[in-house]
Amino acid sequence: MDAGKILQEIAGQVAVCEKCELHFSRKKAVPGEGPAQAEILFIGEGPGFYENEQGRPFVGQAGKFLDELLAKAGLKREDVFITNVVKCRPPGNRDPQPEELLACAGYLDRQIEAIAPRLIVTLGRFSMAKFIPNAKISEVHGQAVWVRGRLVVAMYHPAAALHQPSLKATLEADFVHLPEFVKMAKSKVGLEQAPVVQTETEDSDGAQGAADKEQPTQLSLF
Repeated sequence: MDAGKILQEIAGQVAVCEKCELHFSRKKAVPGEGPAQAEILFIGEGPGFYENEQGRPFVGQAGKFLDELLAKAGLKREDVFITNVVKCRPPGNRDPQPEELLACAGYLDRQIEAIAPRLIVTLGRFSMAKFIPNAKISEVHGQAVWVRGRLVVAMYHPAAALHQPSLKATLEADFVHLPEFVKMAKSKVGLEQAPVVQTETEDSDGAQGAADKEQPTQLSLF
């Protein structure tokens, strides 16, 4: 099965998923959107009000800012795949709960495998924690790390900049480097020196996988 069909299958499963309580308040699930062969995969935290209404990721004010950030990096929304760690809206836009993250983990893992992106960009601390657990986003944002053979860059969530205007310039500065990070991933720069990091993951049955305590190795563009 090709990547596009796999993503369609996942979207269909997400639309009727009842693995956690988020489905009770769901209007439309938000599996994500973008080309199946996207080089960059953005992973946010969870759908908000407008996303729940439309079934599309990042369509509110944070989404408009994301479009601006992409433009500064010379990219368009249709160039990238955008999804979230949870596919249904947490009530009142609260943080995703551990059981909700666990319920959705399999869908996200399958999306990553199908798309096989050159670069994964996490937006916010919950998506960051999937790849770089126990890190502080204030300390690692905008830095590239190899995680399980994929280049991952943690960034602040665009919504954070709407609440804290001081973060806007930080996000803009981080996004400008996206083309360089893609080139780094293509050339595998630093891959030989960096460990293949195994963080806690879920298998298809939801069981907790073995965790490798080795920390990701940070790379630098400069």
